[in-house]
Amino acid sequence: MFRLLAGLAQLNRFLERVLHWILLSLVFGFILMVIYQVISRNLAFMPNLYWTEEFSRFAFQWMVMLGAAVGVLHADHFVLEAFPHGSRADLATRVIRDLACLAIGIIFVFHGYEFALSGLRRNATASGLSMIYVYSTFLVSGVFILLFSVQRLLHTLLHGLDAMEASLNTPSEIETLEVSASDHSVESLEPAPRSKTHTEQGEPR
Repeated sequence: MFRLLAGLAQLNRFLERVLHWILLSLVFGFILMVIYQVISRNLAFMPNLYWTEEFSRFAFQWMVMLGAAVGVLHADHFVLEAFPHGSRADLATRVIRDLACLAIGIIFVFHGYEFALSGLRRNATASGLSMIYVYSTFLVSGVFILLFSVQRLLHTLLHGLDAMEASLNTPSEIETLEVSASDHSVESLEPAPRSKTHTEQGEPR
């Protein structure tokens, strides 16, 4: 089990790096196409490339779905804490959260496969691109969500929930402020170092 977790963690680290570069490329491509659309509508000599509108929407869909998968790995999605931290109810909801992500990944893979195949019968209006390249976003995102959720759950099973979250979760701003506040409080309790001049003046002659 420990070897399985180590191998899965190494695979997911590689996939995460690949996803970061893909997302970065999609963001730049999306921005460039939107800028071109704006400029071409205001400058008559520039041709109206209608496929840029389609591709910008396709890039946005891929950004959303792949970004959601990366968010599962680091628990970057919106979380509502309804119970005191560390209580049994809080621990249960944190585990249920990862189980829910696993279930969503399974649903995306199962139904996303059929949805992707339906894109073979459809083409984009302006570019003529087969819609399977767009409809497969749910399938691909589901595969990543499955891998990332399994790593989180397996890490929890072997090392505990707190160790898993400390290793994978992105630190929240509240936790960072709490840590810095506790450090300042500890420093304030320590006695201030006495200067050399004050020591010499206090010594009996």
